[in-house]
Amino acid sequence: MATTGSGTGDAAKDILKRGLILENPALRQMLGLCPMLAVSTAVVNGLGMGLATTFVLVCSEVVVSLLRKCIPPTVRIPAYITIVASFVTIVMMLTKAYVPALDEALGIYLPLIVVNCIVLGRAELYASKHKPSRAALDGLGMGLGFTLVLTLMSAIRELLGAGTLLGFPVLPSFIEPMIVMVMPAGGFAVLGFLIAASVWFEKRLKKGEPSPSRPSQSLCAACPLDCGIYDPTHEDCAHEETSERLESALNKACKTLEERDQ
Repeated sequence: MATTGSGTGDAAKDILKRGLILENPALRQMLGLCPMLAVSTAVVNGLGMGLATTFVLVCSEVVVSLLRKCIPPTVRIPAYITIVASFVTIVMMLTKAYVPALDEALGIYLPLIVVNCIVLGRAELYASKHKPSRAALDGLGMGLGFTLVLTLMSAIRELLGAGTLLGFPVLPSFIEPMIVMVMPAGGFAVLGFLIAASVWFEKRLKKGEPSPSRPSQSLCAACPLDCGIYDPTHEDCAHEETSERLESALNKACKTLEERDQ
C-alpha cells in the first residue's frame, strides 16, 4: 500500500512540475500571451487574472473529464466552450460583486478566458483523455504556472515602470520610472527575459539527471548497418557517435565533389 501511495504522489508531482516548469503554458507553449501582455502592468491585475484562469482551468477540466464519455466527438468543441463559459460567467459575477475595481481593470480580458487557448487546449488534449483527479491536477499545475509567470511579469513591469509594488512606492524618488515598461514594448522585453531564464533553469535541472548508458556490443553485432547503434530512435543509442560519422561522411563526399570539379 505504501508503494502505491508513493507512486500516486510521484505522478501528482510530475503533473504539477510539468505545468509549472517543463510545459509552462506561457513560457514553453506560448499560450495566453494576449492577456499576459495586456494586464501585466500591475501585480494586482496579474494575480487576479492568473487566479481567475486557474479556477476556470481546474473546474472546466474536471467537468470535461467527468463527461468525456458522454460528449459526442462531433460536438466536443462547442461542448467544451459551453462548459468553460459557464465557469467564466461565475468568475465574472463574483469579481463584479466583490472586487469591482479588479473587474474594471481586467475589462474585456476576463470574459475572453472563454476562448483562451490554455483552457480549451487542456480540455481537448488532457481532460478528455484522463480521469477527474488527474485532470484537476493538470488544471492546477497549468493554472499555477500561468499565474506565477503573470505575477512575476507584472511585478517587474510595475516596479520598473511605476516604481511601486501592489500600489506602494518602492523605488526612491531620485530614480525615474521607465515608462516603456508599462507599454507593449516593455511587456515583450520582460517576456523574452523570462523565457530565456526558464530555458536556462530547465537546462540546469537536466544537468542533475543521470546520462543514458551506452549500448552493449552485442546489441550492434547483428545490425546490417555499420553505425555502432542498435536503434537510432532508442534513448540509449550513441547519437553523438552517429552524428560524428555522418559529418565525416559528408565532409568526405564534399571533398570528392570538389576534386571532380577541379
